[in-house]
Parts: sequence; C-alpha cells; structure tokens
Amino acid sequence: MESKIFQDFLVHRGLKLTKERMAVLHQIFSIHGHFEPEHLYLNIKNSGIKASRASVYRTLNLLVESGLVERISRTDKGNVYEHTYGHSHHDHMICTTCGEVIEFFSENLEELQNVICTKYHFAGTTHTLEIRGQCSACQKRIK
Repeated sequence: MESKIFQDFLVHRGLKLTKERMAVLHQIFSIHGHFEPEHLYLNIKNSGIKASRASVYRTLNLLVESGLVERISRTDKGNVYEHTYGHSHHDHMICTTCGEVIEFFSENLEELQNVICTKYHFAGTTHTLEIRGQCSACQKRIK
C-alpha cells in the first residue's frame, strides 16, 4: 500500500517511481524503528542495489513530504527517521547526550491539543512533539 501512496505522490509532483526510489522505500519499510540516513544508504549499497547517496537522501526527503516517513531531529548527532504509515501516532523524548529516542503516547496530551485548537479556532490535523533532555542512564553517569 505504501508503494501506491508514494507512486501517487510522485505522479502528482511530476516524478517517476524509479528502481532506486523503490529500493529506498522497501528498505525503509523493512526497518522496524528509527534509522539514520547514512545507515539506510549503507544497507542499500550492501544489498547490491545501485543507488547513489544523493539519490537516497533525495528519496528520503520525498518520503517525508509524502507523509510516509517522519523526520525526528537530534542535536549534534543529525537526524533520525521512522516510517509512520501503518503505525499509531506517538511522540518522542530525545536524549541530548546519547541520542536515545524514547517513544510515548499520552491521551491527556492529545486531549489538551484539541482543547487548545478549539480555543484558538484552529483546525489541527497533525502534530509532532519532541521533549529534549537526558535519559535516566545519562543522568546517572553525570552524577
């Protein structure tokens, strides 16, 4: 299903679904969890598929624009991504020391978001919440 969504997105943008783009799409959806773009590129390269680093990064950006993949920012460690199609909504806590990404969901936060949108007459369709700080392991190392 994700390949049909991506293909429709590309057609709408006047782009083609190439072998390289399909390879990136399939590799991403074979990953269960967060991934870094460089690891994605190396996995594709090591699988014997011909795809340039630039092509992998450009396709990754297209997948973000299509809504199939989400970019999760990290500080000096760069960005990590995850595919979101077929997964329930969640938010993230990101350790600024080690880069660990912790997923969580809070019904209270979702309800508060709706209350705030109603108060400001705003029709919210999606949100991304990232809480930055230190995970428990890094807090213990610093003490």
